[in-house]
Amino acid sequence: MNRRKFIQNLSLGSGSVLLSFSSFGQLISKEKSSKITILHTNDTHSNIDPFPINHAKYPGMGGVSRRHALIQQIRKAEEHVLLLDSGDIFQGTPYFNMFGGELEMKLMTEMGYDAATMGNHDFDIGLEGFKKAKQHAKFPFLCANYDFSDTILKGETKSYEIFQKDDLRIGIFGIGIDLNGLVSENNYLNTKFLNPVFCAERIAKELKQKGCDLVICLSHLGYEYADETKISDRKLAQQTSHIDLILGGHTHSFLEKPTIEKNKKGQNVLINQVGYAGLYLGRIDIDMKKGVFCRNLDIK
Repeated sequence: MNRRKFIQNLSLGSGSVLLSFSSFGQLISKEKSSKITILHTNDTHSNIDPFPINHAKYPGMGGVSRRHALIQQIRKAEEHVLLLDSGDIFQGTPYFNMFGGELEMKLMTEMGYDAATMGNHDFDIGLEGFKKAKQHAKFPFLCANYDFSDTILKGETKSYEIFQKDDLRIGIFGIGIDLNGLVSENNYLNTKFLNPVFCAERIAKELKQKGCDLVICLSHLGYEYADETKISDRKLAQQTSHIDLILGGHTHSFLEKPTIEKNKKGQNVLINQVGYAGLYLGRIDIDMKKGVFCRNLDIK
């Protein structure tokens, strides 16, 4: 069985990036070429309807029905698709106040999400409220650095999930932000926040040891901060060794092109984030023959 090292060349286009496979270590080369499409959202914040047509910045954009239609269109065109979310599913519209997160979970299930992580606002109705809403989610929540063992969420989340898509074995895990100061203590109770860099390094290494060709981190740490001591997606990439792709959230950052950071081994890590409110859908196509093509699709 031959293995192929990816070549280190980067070509950037407007609003997209074409990346050869050097960022992603080695993938198994077989007679049948592997291809996977990764779709992702973050900070959708209970935005079910499109923005008003008279909105100053995003007139008529967004909306779950349009996102669903776009996802379905891509699934019809591509054989192997993963749909992921990086947290803050809750809070932002009256839908959340009325239905307590149940509607969001049902709609994400209907759209076929494969996995999500938790953001700080997903604690806004407390652990009990989240657990109640989560029963309507037919996809796993991945939280590697939240220890829920002394709470009612024990066993409700997983550190990681492994997916097999064509010839690719893909490991996905979640990393959350420190809840102290962001969330009322009554809403997270005995949840223990574990060091995100330590947890990410440990889990990503384990996933590589389990034969994962691609390791994806669903992060709700935030893209970057002026405070150099605060951990962010960019710092997480720099301070770890085994992550290939970070799909971020929390800072509502819309990246016109994904960011490339070097990890501790000097290898490329791809970072992307798609704003907030379901206005955009991130798309990353990994093709064994052509490389990696990334673009953020507006929903309108």
